[in-house]
Amino acid sequence: MLDKLLRLTQKARGDRTLEPLLRSCRQLVSERGQANVYALAVEVIEGYRQVPAARREGFFAALATEFAPAPTAVLAAATRYAQSPDADALAKLTEVVEPPRQELLRRINRAPGGTAMLLSMRCDLLALRKNQPELAAVDADFLHLLSSWFNPGFLRLEQVDWQSSAALLEKIIHHEAVHEISGWNDLRRRLQPDRRCYAFFHPQLGDEPLIFVEVALVTEMADAIAPLIESPPDASLAAKATTAVFYSISNCQPGLRGVSLGNFLIKKVADQLKRELPQVKTFCTLSPVPGFTRWLSHAADTETHIEWRSAMQRIKAWQQAHTSAQPDDVKRMPKGLREDLVSLGARYLVESSHESLGDPVARFHLDNGARLERVNFAADLSRKGIRQSLGLMVNYLYDIGSVEARHQQFVDNKVSHAAAVKRLLKTRS
Repeated sequence: MLDKLLRLTQKARGDRTLEPLLRSCRQLVSERGQANVYALAVEVIEGYRQVPAARREGFFAALATEFAPAPTAVLAAATRYAQSPDADALAKLTEVVEPPRQELLRRINRAPGGTAMLLSMRCDLLALRKNQPELAAVDADFLHLLSSWFNPGFLRLEQVDWQSSAALLEKIIHHEAVHEISGWNDLRRRLQPDRRCYAFFHPQLGDEPLIFVEVALVTEMADAIAPLIESPPDASLAAKATTAVFYSISNCQPGLRGVSLGNFLIKKVADQLKRELPQVKTFCTLSPVPGFTRWLSHAADTETHIEWRSAMQRIKAWQQAHTSAQPDDVKRMPKGLREDLVSLGARYLVESSHESLGDPVARFHLDNGARLERVNFAADLSRKGIRQSLGLMVNYLYDIGSVEARHQQFVDNKVSHAAAVKRLLKTRS
């Protein structure tokens, strides 16, 4: 692995575009004068912009090798600390262990546009990592620093409404990743008084949202997505609503992958809604199950329990008979098959959420301290919903006073789930 990175670094040093950029990076790391640091950081940002995407691999290879800790210095400092573990020895060890590229990234971040450039760099890095796993150490440094700079304490929470700027509203439409916004009228419905949208913003990124959540204010826990999105607006509902349903969470910055923001966003929004609408007592989600059909296709071949295997085979037979299933096909499922589907959905979420094929949305909410409350049949009959989960959606309940205990349950490899979900599992045990 290292040999490959060294070859890429050597090639980059002879590249007419990359070598000036690397030279600027070396100067930026070693510079002591603040004014020159600012100018060099701008130079690095502009230099990176000029490098064609196809040749940026060499830049990250250089970060991995040339801007890595010096092994001999690390060994000497570690030996000294092992022999004499005092504060001075620890401080020296800490100093030499930190990769110089971290200081490079810090200095880039100080320049105008530096934060946005680092997010763009990380997007490029994540794309390269798919075929270059040896760049993991560089990515770890990006993630370490971005997690500090995008700490929720530095972010501002804002409600997005119809009076927000057109530019921001366009970004909401563009970045919606769960339930597509079909146009301005669709967006306007989602911003009516009985619906809410909240987003996190970072002071260095202006009106660029980092992540946003859409909320429906209703009188009971929702069991299907279409009514939340398509129902006529009811201005009076906000005043009498008792339930807040988080039905979509969308990340807007791919460069922040791995930086935990969604959990803080949900809790912040819940706190704000409690202050604004004290009659709202129930906070829950209506969530997709994007990993369900993929799990089903694998589990059906390895399942040993006869009842569960039979249920899986019946669902697979239905899938084979409905290769391009339409909403009406799902709604017309026989009662027994519906029961199979919902029970399998419950089993998947309760028993497989800690496994490699576990559902990513489930992991997010369960690790965030929510409880799996209900599995809903024919809840998302969009093409995407049928493809990913045969129309299943689930409710996760956020009991604010219990989220820490339920988070710990998930850490201990247990999935907190309601009695209604337990009954679904017992039918096949």
